[in-house]
Parts: sequence; structure tokens; C-alpha cells
Amino acid sequence: MNLNDPAELAVLLEAWLLAAGRPLSLERLGELFEEGERPDPARLRDALAILARSCQGRAFELEEVASGYRLQVRERFAPWVGRLWEERPQRYSRALLETLALIAYRQPISRGEIEEVRGVAVSSNIIKTLQEREWIRVVGYREVPGRPALFATTRAFLDHFNLKSLDELPPLAVLRSLEPGPEGAADGELPPVGLPVRAELGEPAEQTSFRTLLAELDSMEQGLKTDFDDLPEDGAEGVERAADDS
Repeated sequence: MNLNDPAELAVLLEAWLLAAGRPLSLERLGELFEEGERPDPARLRDALAILARSCQGRAFELEEVASGYRLQVRERFAPWVGRLWEERPQRYSRALLETLALIAYRQPISRGEIEEVRGVAVSSNIIKTLQEREWIRVVGYREVPGRPALFATTRAFLDHFNLKSLDELPPLAVLRSLEPGPEGAADGELPPVGLPVRAELGEPAEQTSFRTLLAELDSMEQGLKTDFDDLPEDGAEGVERAADDS
């Protein structure tokens, strides 16, 4: 294989992404080459661009998310691809969706602050479910009596909702103009989009649109922050400082 040929390099990257079944970063892709054959990042990006163009008119596309690049089934095929699995799509309660939305838009945020906005207690099962799905994590502790934990979203959350960073979250004002979900959909049941292409499909890898998830939360717009940067990965101390400045 001539790795100096961008077209051949693109085919190799396609093979790796199909076999991986998860996003691969540019750095990880580079590590898969032997030292003497490793392309520079610019050549890898050129090959990825060729791969993206080659997906035009096909059932799958190349998508860049927070953890890297992945090949995924196009959204419009999701209703048909979902028939591969007998399991019904995961259903989420309105309380869970509201809690996730508050964490996404006001992070870092404590459980007490979530309850203050929602006006009701947050079930421990909701926090547990979000943590088990690896959509949220504890990033620090508020320096007040009791030192409540501060929650924020994760890279897995961004990957699941096809986002590269928190900057891509839709402004809440935009949600007012969104059309409601599919007629007859159950409360909290969200249609899958962007199913990752996997070499071995053992279980449904559902993806959902964060715009759809937030479509019913417009009433919570007042006081929600949208002018924040993504959280650093260097521990709780920086998070606590960010929280104090907010």
C-alpha cells in the first residue's frame, strides 16, 4: 500500500474506523502506523477529507465528535436500521431529560441547584442512570457547608449526541422554533440518529439529537447559561474556580 497516496491512505483509515466501532482521534490514528511510515497530521486530515467525500450518496457518513472521527449510518436510515434489534429504544423520563439539560447548560452544577430550578427533588436513580451511561461525572465540590458534588457532562455525552464541543449545543432560544418529535412518540422516547457503523453489531448503539431532547424544555430558558466554555480535564480545582466566577 502506498501511504503517500492520499486516496489509498483514506481507504486504510476507513478500514480502521469500520473495525474500531468507536471514535478514533487523529492522535490515535497516527499511533496505528509504524514509526517510519507515519503520516503527518496534515496528510491524515487530507485523507479524512477524501474519505468524507467518498461517503456522499452512501448510507453512512464520516462524523467528527468529541473523541475523534467515526463512521455512522445517516440519520434518515435510523428507523430502518433500528429494526435489526428487537429491543425497544431506551425511554427517558421528563425528569431525567430536564436534569441532563440543566447539567449541560449550567455546568458545573450541584444537585441542590438542579432541585432549586426544577422545584422538585432529583431522584438518586436519575443521577445514577446518567453516571452509568457516562453522560455526567463529578468534577469538583462546591466550597460551601456540606461540599456538594458538582456535575458536568462528559466526552461520552458529546459523542452520543454528535457534538464536538459544548459550543455546539443549540441556544435555548432556538429551541422555540423546533418542530415537535415524531407524532405518537412516547414521552421521553427519542428517535435514534447517527448509528455508528460497526464491524460486529451485537447491540443497538442508539444516538439521539440533543435538539430533540431539549425541544420540550423551553419553559426553563430563564436563567440557563449558554455562554460557557467546555470544562478543562485537569481536575476539580479549576472547576471550582470556574464555578466561583460564574
